[in-house]
Amino acid sequence: MKKSQKVTLGLFLFACLSATVSAETKTAKPVHGEYIDWRLLSVSHREDKKTLRAILGNDKAIAAARKDQTKPWPDGSVLAKVVWKESIHPNWAQAIVPGEFASAEAMVKDSKKYADTGGWGFGHWEGNKLVMHEEAKAKECFACHMPMKDNDYVYTFSALK
Repeated sequence: MKKSQKVTLGLFLFACLSATVSAETKTAKPVHGEYIDWRLLSVSHREDKKTLRAILGNDKAIAAARKDQTKPWPDGSVLAKVVWKESIHPNWAQAIVPGEFASAEAMVKDSKKYADTGGWGFGHWEGNKLVMHEEAKAKECFACHMPMKDNDYVYTFSALK
Protein backbone atom coordinates (compact mmCIF):
# COMPACT_ATOMS: atom_id res chain seq x y z
CA MET A 1 0.00 0.00 0.00
CA LYS A 2 1.34 3.43 -0.94
CA LYS A 3 2.03 6.00 1.76
CA SER A 4 -0.78 8.25 0.46
CA GLN A 5 -3.24 5.33 0.66
CA LYS A 6 -2.15 4.60 4.23
CA VAL A 7 -2.60 8.25 5.20
CA THR A 8 -6.05 8.33 3.57
CA LEU A 9 -7.02 5.08 5.28
CA GLY A 10 -5.70 6.39 8.59
CA LEU A 11 -7.72 9.58 8.29
CA PHE A 12 -10.82 7.59 7.33
CA LEU A 13 -10.43 5.27 10.34
CA PHE A 14 -9.85 8.25 12.64
CA ALA A 15 -13.01 9.90 11.28
CA CYS A 16 -14.98 6.70 11.80
CA LEU A 17 -13.78 6.32 15.36
CA SER A 18 -14.51 9.97 16.10
CA ALA A 19 -17.97 9.61 14.62
CA THR A 20 -18.49 6.41 16.60
CA VAL A 21 -17.86 8.15 19.90
CA SER A 22 -20.12 11.01 18.85
CA ALA A 23 -22.88 8.67 17.66
CA GLU A 24 -22.85 6.55 20.80
CA THR A 25 -23.33 9.59 22.99
CA LYS A 26 -26.45 10.48 20.96
CA THR A 27 -27.96 6.97 21.07
CA ALA A 28 -30.81 6.69 23.54
CA LYS A 29 -29.75 3.27 24.81
CA PRO A 30 -26.11 2.59 23.96
CA VAL A 31 -25.07 -1.02 24.22
CA HIS A 32 -21.56 -1.50 25.55
CA GLY A 33 -20.36 -5.06 25.80
CA GLU A 34 -16.87 -6.15 26.65
CA TYR A 35 -15.91 -5.02 23.15
CA ILE A 36 -15.98 -1.36 24.22
CA ASP A 37 -12.21 -1.33 24.85
CA TRP A 38 -11.23 -3.52 21.91
CA ARG A 39 -9.22 -2.18 19.00
CA LEU A 40 -10.37 -1.47 15.49
CA LEU A 41 -9.71 -4.06 12.78
CA SER A 42 -11.65 -2.42 10.00
CA VAL A 43 -14.77 -0.50 9.01
CA SER A 44 -17.48 -1.18 6.47
CA HIS A 45 -20.45 0.51 4.89
CA ARG A 46 -23.40 -1.66 3.82
CA GLU A 47 -25.17 0.27 1.09
CA ASP A 48 -27.94 -2.37 0.90
CA LYS A 49 -28.75 -2.04 4.61
CA LYS A 50 -27.79 1.64 4.94
CA THR A 51 -25.48 0.91 7.89
CA LEU A 52 -21.96 1.70 9.04
CA ARG A 53 -19.95 -0.89 10.93
CA ALA A 54 -16.87 -0.86 13.09
CA ILE A 55 -15.24 -4.28 13.27
CA LEU A 56 -13.32 -4.67 16.49
CA GLY A 57 -11.14 -7.48 17.78
CA ASN A 58 -10.12 -8.85 21.14
CA ASP A 59 -6.38 -9.02 21.92
CA LYS A 60 -6.00 -12.44 20.26
CA ALA A 61 -7.69 -11.26 17.05
CA ILE A 62 -5.66 -8.03 16.91
CA ALA A 63 -2.38 -9.92 17.39
CA ALA A 64 -3.31 -12.38 14.61
CA ALA A 65 -4.30 -9.57 12.24
CA ARG A 66 -1.06 -7.69 12.85
CA LYS A 67 0.94 -10.83 12.03
CA ASP A 68 -1.30 -11.62 9.02
CA GLN A 69 -2.20 -14.96 10.64
CA THR A 70 -5.93 -14.99 9.93
CA LYS A 71 -6.25 -17.92 7.55
CA PRO A 72 -7.35 -19.42 9.83
CA TRP A 73 -7.92 -17.06 12.72
CA PRO A 74 -6.56 -18.60 15.95
CA ASP A 75 -8.92 -20.14 18.47
CA GLY A 76 -9.88 -17.56 21.08
CA SER A 77 -10.23 -14.76 18.51
CA VAL A 78 -13.41 -12.75 18.90
CA LEU A 79 -14.62 -10.25 16.32
CA ALA A 80 -17.27 -7.68 17.20
CA LYS A 81 -19.32 -5.91 14.56
CA VAL A 82 -20.84 -2.75 16.00
CA VAL A 83 -23.53 -1.43 13.66
CA TRP A 84 -25.22 1.97 13.31
CA LYS A 85 -27.80 3.17 10.82
CA GLU A 86 -26.21 5.63 8.45
CA SER A 87 -26.89 9.31 8.84
CA ILE A 88 -25.80 12.47 7.07
CA HIS A 89 -23.52 14.78 9.03
CA PRO A 90 -25.58 17.86 9.97
CA ASN A 91 -22.83 20.29 8.91
CA TRP A 92 -21.24 18.33 6.09
CA ALA A 93 -23.78 16.81 3.71
CA GLN A 94 -21.14 14.80 1.85
CA ALA A 95 -20.28 12.79 4.96
CA ILE A 96 -22.09 9.66 6.02
CA VAL A 97 -21.75 9.20 9.79
CA PRO A 98 -23.12 6.77 12.37
CA GLY A 99 -26.69 7.49 13.40
CA GLU A 100 -28.92 5.35 15.60
CA PHE A 101 -27.28 2.28 17.15
CA ALA A 102 -28.51 -0.92 15.43
CA SER A 103 -26.68 -3.89 16.96
CA ALA A 104 -23.49 -5.43 18.27
CA GLU A 105 -22.75 -8.88 16.89
CA ALA A 106 -19.94 -11.35 17.43
CA MET A 107 -17.98 -14.16 15.85
CA VAL A 108 -16.11 -16.38 18.31
CA LYS A 109 -13.40 -18.73 17.00
CA ASP A 110 -13.32 -22.17 18.65
CA SER A 111 -12.56 -24.81 16.03
CA LYS A 112 -13.70 -27.71 18.23
CA LYS A 113 -16.81 -26.25 19.87
CA TYR A 114 -18.12 -24.74 16.62
CA ALA A 115 -16.84 -27.35 14.14
CA ASP A 116 -20.24 -27.50 12.39
CA THR A 117 -20.04 -23.81 11.49
CA GLY A 118 -16.49 -23.55 10.19
CA GLY A 119 -15.02 -23.15 13.67
CA TRP A 120 -17.02 -19.99 14.37
CA GLY A 121 -19.76 -19.35 16.90
CA PHE A 122 -22.13 -16.47 16.22
CA GLY A 123 -23.80 -14.25 18.79
CA HIS A 124 -24.77 -10.74 19.83
CA TRP A 125 -24.41 -8.54 22.87
CA GLU A 126 -27.32 -7.80 25.16
CA GLY A 127 -25.95 -5.04 27.35
CA ASN A 128 -22.63 -6.30 28.68
CA LYS A 129 -23.45 -9.97 28.06
CA LEU A 130 -22.44 -11.88 24.94
CA VAL A 131 -25.29 -14.24 24.03
CA MET A 132 -24.38 -16.99 21.60
CA HIS A 133 -27.00 -17.90 19.00
CA GLU A 134 -28.80 -21.21 19.16
CA GLU A 135 -27.85 -23.83 16.58
CA ALA A 136 -30.47 -22.87 13.96
CA LYS A 137 -29.59 -19.17 14.03
CA ALA A 138 -25.83 -19.95 14.04
CA LYS A 139 -26.26 -22.10 10.93
CA GLU A 140 -28.20 -19.26 9.29
CA CYS A 141 -25.32 -16.87 10.05
CA PHE A 142 -22.79 -19.41 8.80
CA ALA A 143 -24.67 -19.87 5.52
CA CYS A 144 -24.20 -16.15 4.82
CA HIS A 145 -20.46 -16.49 5.51
CA MET A 146 -19.96 -19.46 3.13
CA PRO A 147 -18.79 -17.25 0.22
CA MET A 148 -15.81 -16.28 2.40
CA LYS A 149 -14.58 -19.84 3.00
CA ASP A 150 -11.14 -18.97 1.62
CA ASN A 151 -10.91 -16.14 4.17
CA ASP A 152 -11.85 -18.41 7.12
CA TYR A 153 -15.51 -17.36 6.67
CA VAL A 154 -14.76 -13.75 7.63
CA TYR A 155 -15.80 -10.83 5.41
CA THR A 156 -13.51 -8.38 7.19
CA PHE A 157 -10.16 -7.58 5.66
CA SER A 158 -7.94 -6.08 8.33
CA ALA A 159 -6.89 -2.46 7.96
CA LEU A 160 -3.90 -3.23 10.22
CA LYS A 161 -1.76 -4.67 7.40
